[in-house]
Amino acid sequence: MSFHACAALVEKADPERFRAAMAAPVPARKILFPLYALNVEVARAPWVTKEPMIAEMRLQWWRDALEEIAQGVTPRKHEVVDALAAVLDAEGATLLDGLIAARRWDIYSDPFEDQTHMDAYIDATSGHLMVTAARLLGQGDQIAVRDFAYAAGVANLFRAIPDLEERGRMPLLDGSEAGVLALAQRAQVRLDAAVEARRQISPLTAPVLFAGYLARPVLRQILSDPAKVARGALGLPPFREHLRFAHLALRGWWR
Repeated sequence: MSFHACAALVEKADPERFRAAMAAPVPARKILFPLYALNVEVARAPWVTKEPMIAEMRLQWWRDALEEIAQGVTPRKHEVVDALAAVLDAEGATLLDGLIAARRWDIYSDPFEDQTHMDAYIDATSGHLMVTAARLLGQGDQIAVRDFAYAAGVANLFRAIPDLEERGRMPLLDGSEAGVLALAQRAQVRLDAAVEARRQISPLTAPVLFAGYLARPVLRQILSDPAKVARGALGLPPFREHLRFAHLALRGWWR
């Protein structure tokens, strides 16, 4: 039942990753849904309370659960933890701990210190999840996956900017159109590098990268008109989004 609980949680809170996971073979879903359910729990933890200490405690709870999995001891009882313990190894638990640690930034209103700090946040919150999922499905080489995850993470950050700013956060180092364009170009370079190295990515792990199916069109929109970020005008109409995903999934592509 814990697996089905994870799938239900992802379906409700993260429809894009749910769609991607459902395009995977059933054995792969048993790995992806627990990982994505953890990501849902961790991503929303900083936002369910206005008390930073409580948010810190929520994140620490998940870090402690991952430490128990990494140490091979019987972990605390929780539907998501139960499902994770069945599929996650010590290496994955350690990497996902880094994801949770990075999410502490979401609790506070401090801006990123510099580009290195921002890149580390994207790499942890988007890259650690995608790399862990891909590795558990048999992907050995991480570089191309991390490049794609960075591009997808930046695209998702751009899409979230109106909401983040409304919540009092400062998600960009430079919110001017020139700064937005520079970050989009940085992400596009990483996306192009992933596509160039696509032969190094196993077809078995393609469903992991399906989760970033909006990265390319979103980055293209920003490169064409950076002002779309401030207007919250990124993304595709529902029908076009459905067609894009169906096209990628049917062909086994992720780019």
